[in-house]
Amino acid sequence: MIPDPAPNTITRPYRGLSVQEVEVPLTELDLVPFLLGREVYRRTDYLVLRKGSETAVVAVRKASIDPLFSPVVEARVLAVPEQVVSISSPETDVGNATALARAAHAHRRAGARAYVVQGRYEHVNFIWEPAPVRIRVTEVVPPKPPKLFAMAEQVVAFDEDLPPIELVLDAVDIRDLAAANPAGRYLLPCRGSSVDLGGEVAFLDTRPARREDWLMIGCERSLQFHRHFYGDEPPRVDICPRRRASDAGPTLAKCCLLERGMELDGSTAVVPWGSNLDEIRSALRRLTGVARLDEATVS
Repeated sequence: MIPDPAPNTITRPYRGLSVQEVEVPLTELDLVPFLLGREVYRRTDYLVLRKGSETAVVAVRKASIDPLFSPVVEARVLAVPEQVVSISSPETDVGNATALARAAHAHRRAGARAYVVQGRYEHVNFIWEPAPVRIRVTEVVPPKPPKLFAMAEQVVAFDEDLPPIELVLDAVDIRDLAAANPAGRYLLPCRGSSVDLGGEVAFLDTRPARREDWLMIGCERSLQFHRHFYGDEPPRVDICPRRRASDAGPTLAKCCLLERGMELDGSTAVVPWGSNLDEIRSALRRLTGVARLDEATVS
């Protein structure tokens, strides 16, 4: 028997979904006998059937996938019109689960189970009971939006294997840390974090000529640099996103002590401070269970 799809199911690739106009009523009693024995394309797993303004979603099992077309040997109506929301969203990439979930969220309706979206290039796909995976992105600001968060958004937009994801920024704000630790002078890791903190600000990456009586707002690597440059360790407020991570669910963070690759530490995936899209993609795949175990270093 064809089971219910799992939440967040979409047709992958979306050519496995066939959209057809029919004349029969969109009920299980009418659709199942109508479909049994009818030929469908060998890649077709789901049907979106339309009659007038109504839409139903049906899963089918074929006799074989070897010929180009094969008769339906089992059909199950997954959602009748009262359980389907049809959406026209020309900007949506219907091959991307997150994009489908966003379209569904914008048109959510009580009692709906399937959201059928006609999107970019007039292609059609559906998402079943969308429930995006919430992933916290722990990152230092400013700048805002921070680079890691923006790159994670890029990955979510192009990786069609990922489930729908909701990225939530967990900001380590240098301004808040400075306000909680007032000082006359501050030392920040780099000019990229340039910000008005209400006191004199120097940047470690410029290697100031003279050691000042400053408070460092930085990470372990910054402390190592300071030790090398000036031979001592200043008072410091730690900004390491990795150390801020907790058991609050799947988290993407970065660490300057990791130079390449990705590490998985419990529910936290850690990438380098200067990570690339491949490393972030690997992290998101591990956090959502898409990737193989050998794609990560588990600590």
